[in-house]
Amino acid sequence: MGISRRDAITKMGALTGSTALLGLSNAIRRSDVLLKKEGLKGNINHAVTRWPYGNMSLEELCKACNDIGITGLELVGPGDWATLKKYDLYCPMCNGAEPGINVGFIDPSLHSSLYDSYSRVIPLVAEAGFKNLICFSGNTLDGMDEETGMRNFETGIKPLLREAERHGVVLCLEMFNTRVDHPGYMANSTWWAVELCDRLGSDNFKLLYDIYHMQIMEGDIISRIRQYGRNYFAHYHTGGVPGRNEIDETQELNYAAIMKAIVETGFDGYVGQEFIPSRGDALASLRQGIEICDV
Repeated sequence: MGISRRDAITKMGALTGSTALLGLSNAIRRSDVLLKKEGLKGNINHAVTRWPYGNMSLEELCKACNDIGITGLELVGPGDWATLKKYDLYCPMCNGAEPGINVGFIDPSLHSSLYDSYSRVIPLVAEAGFKNLICFSGNTLDGMDEETGMRNFETGIKPLLREAERHGVVLCLEMFNTRVDHPGYMANSTWWAVELCDRLGSDNFKLLYDIYHMQIMEGDIISRIRQYGRNYFAHYHTGGVPGRNEIDETQELNYAAIMKAIVETGFDGYVGQEFIPSRGDALASLRQGIEICDV
């Protein structure tokens, strides 16, 4: 199955929001050229996450994106954005501010350091013309209950939301499963994350809906997308269940139907392929994933 995302992440006066919107607009215009080249339909903006392709250099992966017709390469930080731009690629989900997956805003002892880190990276995201920046809840501490964790998260992130709003950046919380991959992670359900969004009440705080993780925790993926996608979900990730491998008929999800549901919500963001290639030709698996999701 290769390396895990956790292992890979371990190894691996600013402009306003108009700059981020311009960057996204330019990426979409570039995608029009690729649509003609690759015969893609244009209903889904396709992206791929960096970490499952750690055996390739970033330049090699960028070239592969150009060849396949992928216009977004995500989960890369400020040090790699110049390489993305060299290949006319957009970063639809930036990272580089988070200290790790297992630690985050539910831990009050981290609020000061998280503020320093995110307040440094938020302007860089805007300056680069990007929009979304990932964040995490972190793992439960000493039996912390969900309400306490949510209040701690609110307290820690509210000062950063003012910075995000000023720069036109959206902080995106990702939910994980706690049954297989991330035991102890607080934000392991849609209801918890949606409730947090409602309490914060900011258009600059949204959710990264990872289909793989939420299939393991909840199922009912299409219903969740129809109910919450339009107002809460800023980005999507794919992955085959079980195993987080290819998203074809070897696993249990119907990704074509899921993509159609996403399109029906009017979603104009990106869908990121985040499965772990398990076959000899990783790029062939990636191309297949794009073809499945191109509805």
